[in-house]
Amino acid sequence: MSRDVQITLDCADPAALAAFWAEVLGYRVQEPPEGFASWPEALEAFGVPPERHNDASAVNDPDGSGPRVFFQRVPEGKQVKNRVHLDVRAAPGLQGEERMAALEAEAARLVGRGATRLERHEPEPPLAAGHIILADPEGNEFCLD
Repeated sequence: MSRDVQITLDCADPAALAAFWAEVLGYRVQEPPEGFASWPEALEAFGVPPERHNDASAVNDPDGSGPRVFFQRVPEGKQVKNRVHLDVRAAPGLQGEERMAALEAEAARLVGRGATRLERHEPEPPLAAGHIILADPEGNEFCLD
């Protein structure tokens, strides 16, 4: 039996990182529970103190096919390279210069949204199609491929 997967990222600012990753993935920040116009309204009704309102956030695939991505506030900052990272398929079906141009365009868009460009890896056929490594606003590495 297969299982659903949720990806969880530890971070300092869940709301900001959720907004960034919603842009990267084409996801939507999770809506507040039914009956509430906003998360602050819901959290206040649940008795959550204001200083805890940004303890967590999440983004969801609007089509319902991708995993939920959950962001939880932790006190410590990122200290080393990720052992697990996301590969964002930004140029499916493309090859060579056309592929790298599409990856460069997406990298430029995401840098404009707060990503940091780290490395570009050129295509090395037959196994490596080329990719670009970025970091999100809190330093978590991910690949555009």
